[in-house]
Amino acid sequence: MNNMIKVVLGAGFAVAVAFYANSIIGQASHGGFLVLAALFGAYMAMNIGANDVANNVGPAVGAGALTIGGAIVIASIFEASGALIAGGDVVGTIKKGIIDPAAFGGDPMLFVYAMSAALLAAALWLNLATWLKAPVSTTHSIVGGVLGGGIAAGGFAIVSWGTMGKIAASWVISPVLGGVIAAVFLYIIKSQILYKEDTIAAAKKVVPVLVSIMAAAFLTYLTLKGLKHVWKDLTDVLSFLPQTKKPTFGIALVFGVIGGIVTFLMVKPRVIKKISGMEGTRADINLLFTIPLIFAAAMLSFAHGANDVANAVGPLAAVNDALSNLAISKKAAIPLWVMVTGGIGISIGLALFGPRLIKTVGSEITELDQMRAFSIMMAAAITVVIASQLGLPVSSTHIAVGAVFGVGFLREWLDSKEMGVKQQKLQEEMDKLQALKSELDACTNEEPAKKLELIEAHKAQKKKVKKIKKALRENYVKRGMVKKIVAAWVITVPAAAVLSALIFFVLKGLGA
Repeated sequence: MNNMIKVVLGAGFAVAVAFYANSIIGQASHGGFLVLAALFGAYMAMNIGANDVANNVGPAVGAGALTIGGAIVIASIFEASGALIAGGDVVGTIKKGIIDPAAFGGDPMLFVYAMSAALLAAALWLNLATWLKAPVSTTHSIVGGVLGGGIAAGGFAIVSWGTMGKIAASWVISPVLGGVIAAVFLYIIKSQILYKEDTIAAAKKVVPVLVSIMAAAFLTYLTLKGLKHVWKDLTDVLSFLPQTKKPTFGIALVFGVIGGIVTFLMVKPRVIKKISGMEGTRADINLLFTIPLIFAAAMLSFAHGANDVANAVGPLAAVNDALSNLAISKKAAIPLWVMVTGGIGISIGLALFGPRLIKTVGSEITELDQMRAFSIMMAAAITVVIASQLGLPVSSTHIAVGAVFGVGFLREWLDSKEMGVKQQKLQEEMDKLQALKSELDACTNEEPAKKLELIEAHKAQKKKVKKIKKALRENYVKRGMVKKIVAAWVITVPAAAVLSALIFFVLKGLGA
């Protein structure tokens, strides 16, 4: 699809949302700012779809388990479902307690300017990051936006620097945890299946266990992150469930273990049946992880929609609440139209602009196959569960991309152990090349047929040596991509903050 058509379609959605906001705000004082915030919220939602969702489906696409078209369809359905079913009906108006609401001095319009600025700044930064092919955290983008708008409204004293310190810590915690866990699972697959003499027998034992662990991790993750907003409704309907405000880790773990056991009982006979007619090659083993990867992409998308939709609609809901009540609340109800804007906007952004980042995460950092992508998906779910229990601040984007790094660096490390063999092979081939050259130099013009044959053999041998040298120089993780992505992570919060502060002053001038 032509880029101009994509932009027109995206703009059409944002304008439609703005028109709807205008129809419901009526003649209310400063109602135009709800229209502006709705426009910014729709734009933000589309940018979340274009950038963040790539982390959920990129590995499955890079591994060949899904086409880009298939990934977009699955992710769009589950992102929107997660947002609309489990996205919650109340959101904190000040994202993650970054600034003190009292900083606005009870002036709801200052609050409206700050939240609107945060939305537009975060969306603009995400747009730029997507264009640069840098997967960044949408949560950190909106955090930076709120930070900049808050500082512009009330000065540096209103910032909770302890909270900001935790967010900064997640720049290291998230990718390291994700990378280590992904590398561990890939090493298990290699050592317990691929390196075994009888790969068929090993796969029959190990694959069902790994898939069951994945199912348990995802059910635990979905219970903690996807059901927390609708838990009270569930407990009202299903009275046998623990009557808690939200699912505890114990409840989530029980659900996960039960799901894991059921998965094992279902998967084991199917794996045995499918692999029995195979030869046990790497390609055969990879095929066993294809369907689990598709399920993982769907589950990650649902959980992402349930959680990160607040990045788009939280500030918009806050603006709507402030303009409706002419007061600043710590919590704001999310009207259905706002939630629909977030859910559908994420799906539209993914469909129109998502392929760019899907390709980056799936194939431009390191080469992926099904078992490597499976390890990345496992890491994404398990890391969030562990971090939630330890109270560690993490970013789903940083986890997923860190997991891709971890898989690539493990491949480099394992291959480095065979470096001596490759160096020896290179020397042997170079000796052959030198021998051919000497023979060619000794050949006279009186032996044209022999000389022609030697010239062709020398060319072929030269190519062979060049190929081995390239393999020895090649890194499994593209260092340029790593540097660019890490740099984008580090500057996300300050870049969004500066943009937000500038936009705040513009909006304040318009409202004066």
